[in-house]
Amino acid sequence: MSQTPRSVLVTGGNRGIGRAIAEAFLAQGDKVAVTTRNGGAPEGALDVRCDITDPAAVDAAFAQVEEAHGPVEVLVANAGITQDTLVLRMSDDDWSRVIETNLTGSFRVVKRAAKGMLRLRRGRIILISSVVGLLGSAGQVNYAASKSGLVGMARSLARELGSRSITTNVVAPGFVETDMTEVLTDDQKQTIKTQVPLGRYATPVEVASAVTWLASDGAAYVTGAVIPVDGGLGMGH
Repeated sequence: MSQTPRSVLVTGGNRGIGRAIAEAFLAQGDKVAVTTRNGGAPEGALDVRCDITDPAAVDAAFAQVEEAHGPVEVLVANAGITQDTLVLRMSDDDWSRVIETNLTGSFRVVKRAAKGMLRLRRGRIILISSVVGLLGSAGQVNYAASKSGLVGMARSLARELGSRSITTNVVAPGFVETDMTEVLTDDQKQTIKTQVPLGRYATPVEVASAVTWLASDGAAYVTGAVIPVDGGLGMGH
Protein backbone atom coordinates (compact mmCIF):
# COMPACT_ATOMS: atom_id res chain seq x y z
CA MET A 1 0.00 0.00 0.00
CA SER A 2 1.15 3.54 -0.70
CA GLN A 3 2.39 5.56 2.27
CA THR A 4 0.28 8.52 1.14
CA PRO A 5 -2.49 7.86 -1.38
CA ARG A 6 -1.98 9.91 -4.53
CA SER A 7 -4.46 11.35 -6.99
CA VAL A 8 -4.08 9.22 -10.13
CA LEU A 9 -5.87 9.74 -13.45
CA VAL A 10 -5.87 7.09 -16.18
CA THR A 11 -7.49 7.96 -19.51
CA GLY A 12 -9.34 5.13 -21.23
CA GLY A 13 -9.36 3.13 -18.02
CA ASN A 14 -12.42 0.95 -18.55
CA ARG A 15 -10.85 -1.97 -20.43
CA GLY A 16 -7.63 -3.63 -21.54
CA ILE A 17 -4.35 -2.01 -20.60
CA GLY A 18 -5.98 1.08 -19.11
CA ARG A 19 -8.15 -0.97 -16.78
CA ALA A 20 -5.18 -3.05 -15.61
CA ILE A 21 -3.24 0.15 -14.89
CA ALA A 22 -6.12 1.61 -12.90
CA GLU A 23 -6.50 -1.61 -10.91
CA ALA A 24 -2.77 -1.69 -10.15
CA PHE A 25 -2.86 1.81 -8.67
CA LEU A 26 -6.02 0.96 -6.71
CA ALA A 27 -4.22 -2.08 -5.25
CA GLN A 28 -1.49 0.28 -4.00
CA GLY A 29 -4.08 2.33 -2.16
CA ASP A 30 -4.07 5.34 -4.47
CA LYS A 31 -7.11 7.49 -5.27
CA VAL A 32 -7.81 6.58 -8.86
CA ALA A 33 -10.01 8.25 -11.46
CA VAL A 34 -10.48 6.96 -14.98
CA THR A 35 -11.93 8.62 -18.05
CA THR A 36 -14.38 6.59 -20.05
CA ARG A 37 -16.75 7.44 -22.87
CA ASN A 38 -19.48 5.00 -21.88
CA GLY A 39 -18.74 3.97 -18.30
CA GLY A 40 -17.37 0.72 -16.95
CA ALA A 41 -14.61 1.91 -14.61
CA PRO A 42 -13.02 -0.64 -12.24
CA GLU A 43 -14.61 -0.99 -8.82
CA GLY A 44 -13.21 1.63 -6.48
CA ALA A 45 -12.26 4.09 -9.22
CA LEU A 46 -13.99 7.39 -9.93
CA ASP A 47 -15.71 7.03 -13.32
CA VAL A 48 -15.35 10.30 -15.22
CA ARG A 49 -17.17 10.53 -18.55
CA CYS A 50 -14.91 12.33 -20.98
CA ASP A 51 -14.19 12.52 -24.70
CA ILE A 52 -10.55 13.63 -24.83
CA THR A 53 -11.09 15.07 -28.31
CA ASP A 54 -13.32 17.74 -26.68
CA PRO A 55 -11.29 20.44 -24.85
CA ALA A 56 -14.26 21.51 -22.72
CA ALA A 57 -14.88 17.90 -21.66
CA VAL A 58 -11.23 17.55 -20.62
CA ASP A 59 -11.45 20.68 -18.44
CA ALA A 60 -14.69 19.43 -16.87
CA ALA A 61 -13.17 16.01 -16.20
CA PHE A 62 -10.16 17.49 -14.41
CA ALA A 63 -12.42 19.71 -12.32
CA GLN A 64 -14.39 16.62 -11.25
CA VAL A 65 -11.23 14.70 -10.36
CA GLU A 66 -9.70 17.62 -8.47
CA GLU A 67 -12.86 18.10 -6.43
CA ALA A 68 -12.98 14.42 -5.48
CA HIS A 69 -9.28 13.54 -5.11
CA GLY A 70 -7.25 16.77 -5.25
CA PRO A 71 -4.80 17.82 -7.98
CA VAL A 72 -3.69 15.00 -10.28
CA GLU A 73 -0.25 13.79 -9.17
CA VAL A 74 0.05 10.85 -11.58
CA LEU A 75 -1.32 11.06 -15.12
CA VAL A 76 -1.40 8.02 -17.40
CA ALA A 77 -2.41 9.03 -20.93
CA ASN A 78 -3.63 5.71 -22.27
CA ALA A 79 -6.77 6.42 -24.32
CA GLY A 80 -6.32 5.57 -27.98
CA ILE A 81 -8.03 4.24 -31.09
CA THR A 82 -7.07 2.55 -34.34
CA GLN A 83 -8.41 3.09 -37.85
CA ASP A 84 -6.28 0.68 -39.87
CA THR A 85 -6.00 0.62 -43.64
CA LEU A 86 -3.30 0.87 -46.28
CA VAL A 87 -2.12 4.41 -46.98
CA LEU A 88 -3.64 4.66 -50.47
CA ARG A 89 -7.03 3.79 -48.98
CA MET A 90 -6.63 5.95 -45.87
CA SER A 91 -8.99 8.91 -45.88
CA ASP A 92 -8.26 12.27 -44.30
CA ASP A 93 -10.82 11.35 -41.65
CA ASP A 94 -9.07 8.04 -40.91
CA TRP A 95 -5.88 10.00 -40.34
CA SER A 96 -7.39 12.88 -38.39
CA ARG A 97 -9.49 10.80 -35.98
CA VAL A 98 -6.49 8.73 -34.85
CA ILE A 99 -4.15 11.72 -34.51
CA GLU A 100 -6.81 13.77 -32.73
CA THR A 101 -7.47 11.04 -30.14
CA ASN A 102 -4.06 9.46 -29.62
CA LEU A 103 -1.75 12.46 -29.96
CA THR A 104 -3.77 15.66 -29.57
CA GLY A 105 -5.93 14.10 -26.84
CA SER A 106 -2.78 13.19 -24.91
CA PHE A 107 -1.51 16.76 -25.34
CA ARG A 108 -4.76 18.13 -23.89
CA VAL A 109 -4.71 15.98 -20.75
CA VAL A 110 -0.98 16.55 -20.20
CA LYS A 111 -1.37 20.32 -20.51
CA ARG A 112 -4.24 20.34 -18.00
CA ALA A 113 -2.47 18.03 -15.54
CA ALA A 114 0.78 20.00 -15.73
CA LYS A 115 -0.91 23.08 -14.26
CA GLY A 116 -1.54 21.32 -10.97
CA MET A 117 1.77 19.49 -10.96
CA LEU A 118 3.72 22.72 -11.41
CA ARG A 119 1.97 24.17 -8.37
CA LEU A 120 2.73 21.02 -6.37
CA ARG A 121 6.32 20.97 -7.67
CA ARG A 122 6.06 17.25 -8.31
CA GLY A 123 4.33 14.83 -10.62
CA ARG A 124 4.48 11.79 -12.86
CA ILE A 125 3.35 11.81 -16.49
CA ILE A 126 3.30 8.47 -18.31
CA LEU A 127 2.30 8.21 -21.96
CA ILE A 128 1.23 4.85 -23.38
CA SER A 129 2.77 4.47 -26.83
CA SER A 130 3.36 1.24 -28.78
CA VAL A 131 6.14 -0.79 -30.34
CA VAL A 132 4.44 0.18 -33.62
CA GLY A 133 5.50 3.77 -33.00
CA LEU A 134 9.13 2.62 -33.10
CA LEU A 135 9.02 -0.19 -35.70
CA GLY A 136 6.20 0.94 -37.95
CA SER A 137 3.44 -1.32 -39.23
CA ALA A 138 1.89 -1.71 -42.68
CA GLY A 139 -1.69 -0.49 -42.61
CA GLN A 140 -1.12 1.68 -39.54
CA VAL A 141 0.50 4.86 -40.86
CA ASN A 142 -1.86 7.00 -38.75
CA TYR A 143 -1.52 4.92 -35.57
CA ALA A 144 2.27 4.62 -35.85
CA ALA A 145 2.61 8.37 -36.40
CA SER A 146 0.45 9.13 -33.36
CA LYS A 147 2.36 6.74 -31.11
CA SER A 148 5.76 7.91 -32.35
CA GLY A 149 4.67 11.49 -31.70
CA LEU A 150 4.18 10.65 -28.03
CA VAL A 151 7.92 9.96 -27.70
CA GLY A 152 8.86 13.42 -28.95
CA MET A 153 6.18 14.92 -26.72
CA ALA A 154 7.45 13.09 -23.65
CA ARG A 155 11.08 14.04 -24.18
CA SER A 156 10.19 17.69 -24.70
CA LEU A 157 8.06 17.65 -21.55
CA ALA A 158 10.90 15.98 -19.62
CA ARG A 159 13.12 18.95 -20.46
CA GLU A 160 10.40 21.53 -19.86
CA LEU A 161 9.04 20.25 -16.54
CA GLY A 162 11.99 18.41 -15.00
CA SER A 163 13.16 21.34 -12.87
CA ARG A 164 9.90 21.07 -10.92
CA SER A 165 10.43 17.36 -10.10
CA ILE A 166 7.94 16.28 -12.76
CA THR A 167 9.02 13.22 -14.73
CA THR A 168 7.63 12.28 -18.13
CA ASN A 169 8.14 8.83 -19.59
CA VAL A 170 6.75 6.51 -22.24
CA VAL A 171 5.71 2.87 -21.98
CA ALA A 172 5.71 1.12 -25.36
CA PRO A 173 3.80 -2.18 -25.21
CA GLY A 174 4.11 -4.81 -27.89
CA PHE A 175 1.30 -7.25 -28.58
CA VAL A 176 -0.93 -7.56 -25.54
CA GLU A 177 -3.85 -9.88 -24.76
CA THR A 178 -6.72 -7.39 -25.09
CA ASP A 179 -9.95 -6.94 -27.03
CA MET A 180 -7.94 -5.20 -29.78
CA THR A 181 -5.83 -8.30 -30.45
CA GLU A 182 -8.62 -10.82 -29.83
CA VAL A 183 -10.04 -10.05 -33.29
CA LEU A 184 -6.94 -11.52 -34.97
CA THR A 185 -7.17 -15.01 -36.46
CA ASP A 186 -5.25 -17.89 -34.89
CA ASP A 187 -2.85 -17.89 -37.85
CA GLN A 188 -2.20 -14.15 -37.42
CA LYS A 189 -1.59 -14.60 -33.71
CA GLN A 190 0.85 -17.45 -34.32
CA THR A 191 2.75 -15.44 -36.94
CA ILE A 192 3.12 -12.56 -34.48
CA LYS A 193 4.37 -14.87 -31.73
CA THR A 194 7.14 -16.18 -33.98
CA GLN A 195 8.46 -12.60 -34.26
CA VAL A 196 8.59 -12.09 -30.48
CA PRO A 197 11.70 -13.48 -28.76
CA LEU A 198 9.69 -14.47 -25.69
CA GLY A 199 7.21 -16.28 -27.94
CA ARG A 200 4.03 -14.95 -26.36
CA TYR A 201 1.82 -11.92 -25.92
CA ALA A 202 2.08 -9.68 -22.87
CA THR A 203 -0.68 -9.53 -20.30
CA PRO A 204 -2.17 -6.13 -19.42
CA VAL A 205 -0.85 -6.63 -15.87
CA GLU A 206 2.72 -6.76 -17.17
CA VAL A 207 2.26 -3.39 -18.86
CA ALA A 208 0.68 -1.99 -15.69
CA SER A 209 3.72 -3.10 -13.67
CA ALA A 210 5.99 -0.90 -15.79
CA VAL A 211 3.63 2.04 -15.35
CA THR A 212 3.40 1.74 -11.57
CA TRP A 213 7.18 1.49 -11.36
CA LEU A 214 7.62 4.71 -13.34
CA ALA A 215 5.20 6.37 -10.93
CA SER A 216 7.06 5.07 -7.87
CA ASP A 217 9.77 6.67 -5.73
CA GLY A 218 12.17 4.13 -7.21
CA ALA A 219 11.90 5.81 -10.61
CA ALA A 220 12.31 9.38 -9.38
CA TYR A 221 15.47 9.85 -11.49
CA VAL A 222 14.01 8.36 -14.67
CA THR A 223 12.61 10.85 -17.18
CA GLY A 224 12.46 11.10 -20.96
CA ALA A 225 12.74 7.31 -21.19
CA VAL A 226 10.93 4.84 -23.44
CA ILE A 227 10.30 1.59 -21.57
CA PRO A 228 9.48 -1.29 -23.95
CA VAL A 229 7.16 -4.04 -22.70
CA ASP A 230 7.21 -6.04 -25.90
CA GLY A 231 8.92 -9.36 -25.26
CA GLY A 232 11.97 -8.17 -27.21
CA LEU A 233 10.07 -7.43 -30.43
CA GLY A 234 11.43 -3.91 -30.84
CA MET A 235 14.89 -4.28 -29.34
CA GLY A 236 17.40 -1.81 -30.67
CA HIS A 237 14.74 0.80 -31.51
